[in-house]
Amino acid sequence: MSQDELKQAVARAAIDYVVDGAIIGVGTGSTANFFIDELGKIKDRIKGAVASSDATAARLKSHGIAVFDLNDVSSILVYIDGADEITAQGAMIKGGGAALTREKIVSSAADKFVCIADGSKLVDTLGKFPLPVEVIPMAQAVVSRKLAALGGEPRLRLKDGRPLLTDNGCVIIDLAGLTIADAVQLETEINQIVGVVTVGLFARRGADIALLGTADGVKKLTF
Repeated sequence: MSQDELKQAVARAAIDYVVDGAIIGVGTGSTANFFIDELGKIKDRIKGAVASSDATAARLKSHGIAVFDLNDVSSILVYIDGADEITAQGAMIKGGGAALTREKIVSSAADKFVCIADGSKLVDTLGKFPLPVEVIPMAQAVVSRKLAALGGEPRLRLKDGRPLLTDNGCVIIDLAGLTIADAVQLETEINQIVGVVTVGLFARRGADIALLGTADGVKKLTF
């Protein structure tokens, strides 16, 4: 099976976690896009969704799914999103799609986090995928120096030769070359750096369930 076929398989499997009549939290990225397309097929069963990015909101609306502002929602029963890496304990690196802050906010408001990914995203130790850190633009240089002191190589993420700006108007520094032994501790340490909006470590609040696409079918992990 191709990577896209694996992503489509877990997207279909995630529909089982959609609660009828509820508002669903929806993530950002290629796997989340497959889920949105599947969600569009059952849109009459749900009240709507809270999106973790402008791109996700646009895709949801293109399927005729109502998009709610998180401030107007009292509860989210389930949040469904992908991951760039995930461990057997449910800790994740996210932010390859530049939506890490809003993803972390929406997931924090949900009762359950269902991670959907192809099986290659399951790793023993986080860090091979560069760790995204969203940063206030004026703090880019000072935060980069402090991130480098942690042992990684900070790189400003670019798009078309210019700094990529998130939906929040911030920049992203990708921290490469890490081997993350204690994801909870590193998440806390980076989040305490002044100028950091948030780090793409989802360890303090990781996934509750992972659906992983493999050649042998969808594998479910519960944390």
